[in-house]
Amino acid sequence: MQAAQWKTFIAQFAALSMRQRHAGMSLLRGTAPQDAAVALIEGVAQGALHCPACLSMHLHRHGHAHGLQRYRCVPCGRTFNALTGTPLAHLRHKELWIAYADCLLDSSSVRKAASQLGVHRNTTFRWRHRFLSLAKTDRPHCLHGIAEADELYVLESQKGARRLTRPARQRGGHAQLRGISKEHVCILVARDRTGQTLDFVTGRGQLTKAQLHLSLPPMMDKDVLLVTDGHAAYPAFAREAGISHQAVDLRAGIRVRGAAHVQNVNAYHSRLRQWPYPFHGVATRYLPNYLGWRWILDARRIRSPESLLKATLGDFPHLTRT
Repeated sequence: MQAAQWKTFIAQFAALSMRQRHAGMSLLRGTAPQDAAVALIEGVAQGALHCPACLSMHLHRHGHAHGLQRYRCVPCGRTFNALTGTPLAHLRHKELWIAYADCLLDSSSVRKAASQLGVHRNTTFRWRHRFLSLAKTDRPHCLHGIAEADELYVLESQKGARRLTRPARQRGGHAQLRGISKEHVCILVARDRTGQTLDFVTGRGQLTKAQLHLSLPPMMDKDVLLVTDGHAAYPAFAREAGISHQAVDLRAGIRVRGAAHVQNVNAYHSRLRQWPYPFHGVATRYLPNYLGWRWILDARRIRSPESLLKATLGDFPHLTRT
């Protein structure tokens, strides 16, 4: 290759996506995408390899199948591989998994990811929820210091359901009743000043004191200061839970009282509202998966497709495989 051609060639590297860069590096190393994914899967499994049936670690190699090493448990005789008992068990196209994890980190829609990978959209939809089943549980264990809490309401969506309990709405539509009603689903978000964030799908209709008791106490220090808006459920909950509470009256135009405000959690709400637009609606039954996905992106706890694949397999700081 001539020097001028080489300069033109390398000038295009900046336009490559992360998926294309990983594919190029694998090509230069002489390894196929299938080999890279299998090596990662086998590497994760070696850390805690045991029989999924009896948990015995007394096992031996038992041939290969679908590109993976199989094992046989000596006490119970069951055979298994590194994917048995994980969300990715029985899925095909392992060579595309790292590239698909990159699509998730890029917030690609089902159809966009399917087009990039050359698979059917149903495949990328299935992968989306398999990949997020464990990774979404990577959440803070507790909130400290000043914690802000606020609720977000979205219309209940039965997208994808075979039988609807109400007339269908086109492209989301509007609620039939004014204000917050049983047509809405409440998402409670609590966030401390270090950015640690927890979210809960509390149910349909207005947030209640009982729902706060179910969600927040296990996730908050006793000496935390809970800052909220003027919703009536928060003061009653804080009194009964023994948590310090301070409210800001947003309706009266009071947004900040010293260190007390809910601007951090409201900013998170704003990002959360805008983010799902390319997906053309999110089914209510899948809301926890999407909330976990948003947290992964917002907290940047998982920054590479390889890390997301490892998290899906259970290789994450506080996740354990059973």
